[in-house]
Amino acid sequence: MPKIFEYLGILIFFYSNEHEPIHVHAKKGEFESKAEFYIINGIIQEIKVSSVKGSKPLKGQNLKDFETFLEVYADKIVEKWVNYFVYHKDVEFEKITKRLK
Repeated sequence: MPKIFEYLGILIFFYSNEHEPIHVHAKKGEFESKAEFYIINGIIQEIKVSSVKGSKPLKGQNLKDFETFLEVYADKIVEKWVNYFVYHKDVEFEKITKRLK
């Protein structure tokens, strides 16, 4: 389970056996959601946040923080996903402690 970011206590990661579409998981405590990236011609067209089967979804401020994080770091998340799953490279973990926006 490569951990790629931590933002305000929200852990953002991939599971090692992921599948397309490109997506990332976010977990804080017992709550977990995922974000799927829909890309056309190399450009992110849409990001859909949804719940994860068997887990309670992020809610309230944590969900808003995750959505804000996705707006700012979407390209970097996709880059890390491609590096890890396509090129089999290690990805660097980054901790962001200051609120975005």
